[in-house]
Amino acid sequence: MIASSALKTYFSGLQARLVAAAEALEGEHGARGERFRADPWQKEPGQTLTGSGLTCIIEGGRVFERGGVAYSEVGGAALPAAATAKRPELAGCAFEAIGVSLVLHPHNPYCPTAHMNVRALIATRPGAAPVAWFGGGMDLTPYYPFVEDIRHFHAACRDALAPFGAGVHARYKKWCDEYFYLKHRDEPRGVGGIFFDDLNEGGAGWDDPSERSFALTRAVGDAFAGAYLPLVEKRHGIPYGERERDFQAYRRGRYVEFNLLWDRGTLFGLQSGGRTESILMSLPPVVKWRYDWQPKAGSPEALLYELLAPRDWV
Repeated sequence: MIASSALKTYFSGLQARLVAAAEALEGEHGARGERFRADPWQKEPGQTLTGSGLTCIIEGGRVFERGGVAYSEVGGAALPAAATAKRPELAGCAFEAIGVSLVLHPHNPYCPTAHMNVRALIATRPGAAPVAWFGGGMDLTPYYPFVEDIRHFHAACRDALAPFGAGVHARYKKWCDEYFYLKHRDEPRGVGGIFFDDLNEGGAGWDDPSERSFALTRAVGDAFAGAYLPLVEKRHGIPYGERERDFQAYRRGRYVEFNLLWDRGTLFGLQSGGRTESILMSLPPVVKWRYDWQPKAGSPEALLYELLAPRDWV
């Protein structure tokens, strides 16, 4: 069984590395003059949750219009419904949840939005040993997509999972395609990536399922910067105008709809009494909705809809 101290050491270190990598791309203070701001927080005694965290947030940066990299370590007397829907045997269990969640929204519409989350949940059952579950993944949400960028992102996901078995990437890619899906619109949120949840799975060469699950989770977290940041570095200097910004804001609406209606992590955080500012840091700063809008056939905007359908990118 993995000690919670080992989880905290890895996840807090991952946050620091991701913030440093994003700030290296953001560069020196530019015209907008913003960097990531560190916002530590502590749950007050008597609240539903106990614990603390550190939210690192940037708004109005040179490259990133909004971005957040949040670390949290929280616990409670009973798991919320969002965590036990598929594990009813854990209903009522005390828990500790530790993890990192990241969302980056670049200014430039030619740069995709990206999300990454890695987490561990330790449930304490009466009369039984604690059990650890792991989850996470990363996914890409472009506005004006480049096929080679999508292939790069998916190849990085594949390579991160390769040491854990031949079928793991295909399974977690399919899971991602199915999870990040707006059921009310019958439409994918983006072009996918990988996703896994409730993981406590052993394998050849692993005596402890939690050790393998933690190793897989680390592989995903460690792969994110190389999967995503080169795409932003390559595209953030492309000229754009109001048309591109307008479409970006429209498609960001899909991001908001998914996070508020379907995302299990958002529901877990809100149901468990988590910190609202940190939970909703994933929402983009500028969003638009239109009634029954459709892209013109053959337009640059229509290309996105052609590429949203799940496929084998690598």
